[in-house]
Amino acid sequence: MTTPAFRRVCVFCGAQPGTDSRHAELAVALGRAIAARGLGLVYGGGKVGLMGIVADAAIKAGAEVIGVIPEALMDRELGHGGVTELRVVPSMHVRKQMMNELSDGFVVLPGGIGTLEESVEIQSWAQLGIHGKGLVYLDTDGYWTPFFALLDRMVKGGFVQARHAGLALRAGSPEAALDALAQWTPPAITRWMTKTET
Repeated sequence: MTTPAFRRVCVFCGAQPGTDSRHAELAVALGRAIAARGLGLVYGGGKVGLMGIVADAAIKAGAEVIGVIPEALMDRELGHGGVTELRVVPSMHVRKQMMNELSDGFVVLPGGIGTLEESVEIQSWAQLGIHGKGLVYLDTDGYWTPFFALLDRMVKGGFVQARHAGLALRAGSPEAALDALAQWTPPAITRWMTKTET
């Protein structure tokens, strides 16, 4: 599987700002870093929480920003009116598929259940060979440490191969996260088992 040209970064993050102001600062720094490299931002289309913060920072810094939001959230008036393009889709499933199609790599900021669900599904798709794009958790303060500990436990328990756990990368700064995505090479073999092992 060949790696596509690196033009747009999808960011998964919370629809809440969180209680730690460092997470909002990290979202601003990531939005600016994406723009500084001439990249576009793809995200969940919201105007609230870390989603709105990263989008606003990227917009102010001159980046193309594409939001993808389900109709149900638009009905609650949560869509961002200042993005380059806001795509309204019928469901969360279509949203994730479109975000994948529009993006060339993924960065995960702190967030809740939705953020975790989106990022883990992207990792699962990479394991299955559905895409060959990089996935980086931006973790400056240990927020994602429990998740990586869970991945290690899954490997030790025989449920996940180490190479598949390794599809989730970790970075300590926006610049390091973007470097990791730009340099990402997908593994040659991603399948879990051969036909004789089923």
